[in-house]
Amino acid sequence: MSNPGSFPYIRGRRLRQNENIRRMAAEHHLNKADFIVPLFVMEGKNEKVEIPSMPGYYRYTLDLLIREVEEIVLLGLPSVLLFAKVPDNKKDNEGTEALNPKGLMQESVRAIKKEFPELGVMTDVALDPYSSYGHDGIVRNGEIINDESVDLLAKMAVSHAEAGADFVAPSDMMDGRIGSMRNALELEGFQNTGIMSYSAKYASVFYGPFRDALDSAPGFGDKKTYQMDPSNVIEAVREAKLDEQEGADIIMVKPGLPYLDVVRAVKQAVSVPVSVYNVSGEYAMIKAAAEKGWLDEKQAMAEALIAFKRAGADLIATYFAKDMARLL
Repeated sequence: MSNPGSFPYIRGRRLRQNENIRRMAAEHHLNKADFIVPLFVMEGKNEKVEIPSMPGYYRYTLDLLIREVEEIVLLGLPSVLLFAKVPDNKKDNEGTEALNPKGLMQESVRAIKKEFPELGVMTDVALDPYSSYGHDGIVRNGEIINDESVDLLAKMAVSHAEAGADFVAPSDMMDGRIGSMRNALELEGFQNTGIMSYSAKYASVFYGPFRDALDSAPGFGDKKTYQMDPSNVIEAVREAKLDEQEGADIIMVKPGLPYLDVVRAVKQAVSVPVSVYNVSGEYAMIKAAAEKGWLDEKQAMAEALIAFKRAGADLIATYFAKDMARLL
């Protein structure tokens, strides 16, 4: 028998002895209220199309989207984030379809709020799904123009608010767009419509599957003149603070897993909730590795999601939301 005096009285393993003790000692917890469910809507009827680079995730026509939302509500998930796939014949350089009051996004918001008025509905505000160039702003002579794009994005935000959106979620990274949107929403009487700003959105390779989902890859060049350099974190904090000052209600960091340090830095810098986007490439990596039998999908999913909470995120937009809700 060991001499008691030869070992420390403080033993970390006491708090790891079994599952119940580990749960009691856990520093961070996942809750269904943490999750935002991204949804892709497309034109047509009675269609559900799997996204090849996102196994198990789909684009829906509006009639089937309502059924999907019903399942989300029954699972106890509090909010959805809508993205519209726009046909090529409705795309132009002016984002005309983005302002159509009977457009796909606006009709989707109305339909969801009619059936599920208590569900939080967030809408993507960016021009790339509507742009013939696939960029998040208006293009002039090969340049993405900031101020003219911001004026259009502010009108787009008002259009979504008129349809019933609870939050608009600008993902464009144009300078000054939060202040412009907040002002436009106030002037039109939508003082209760929130803004979840993609404040630190990086020029990342991890968006690839998402661009497949919406057919929104840039038609020329890249998005590095407006999305952030992956090398930078001080810049992310600066952008987050600016957006908070301009009226953002929630600050988002995107992508997620490669940017946990950014989530932590932003959380420490702002006084509003911080969300993180567990993006399509992160989802696809876990799915692909699980299909190969290289890791356990449920465990990898749970470990990735708790990492966001550990880093400081209050909310998590993730394609795993339904699966995690079932586990919880």
